[in-house]
Amino acid sequence: MRTMRLKKREIRDKEVLRDLIDGCSVVRIGAADEEGMFIVPVNYGYELLEKEDGTLDWKLYFHSAAQGRKAEAFAKEPVAALELDREGGVIRGDYTCSYSYAYQSIMGTGKIRKLESESEKRYGFEKIMEHLAPEAELKFDENLLKAADVYCIEVISFTGKERKAQ
Repeated sequence: MRTMRLKKREIRDKEVLRDLIDGCSVVRIGAADEEGMFIVPVNYGYELLEKEDGTLDWKLYFHSAAQGRKAEAFAKEPVAALELDREGGVIRGDYTCSYSYAYQSIMGTGKIRKLESESEKRYGFEKIMEHLAPEAELKFDENLLKAADVYCIEVISFTGKERKAQ
């Protein structure tokens, strides 16, 4: 991934990154097919572990319909871009171009893998529910579990960025 131009805005603190991932509810996934590029917003679950070298190993889980543009694109070319963000409010200025917006965001790339086994799909759904509704009791309908498509994005690289309100 290209290095960030404005280094002063890069989020390097792992706890801030973890809080951002946990605090967002939607990830936008960018993919491409024969019609061109497209973006799809999805709810997600995740697993974020620190490796021995201090870097973060991040996996995103989401479910999807078995048919359609997204499923076809992922099957043909299992790579994606991802983006999530948290709004921080308007930064006011003295003139039009000095107005801006406070935010935190993460952008990255990863490999998409459709989870095939029942145990993998169950784990993916558990991660989704853990993030989406941690208070919910997990009840799996075995027929729906078999019919559902669950995906994992193994994030290859990502960067966090923020603009703080002044």
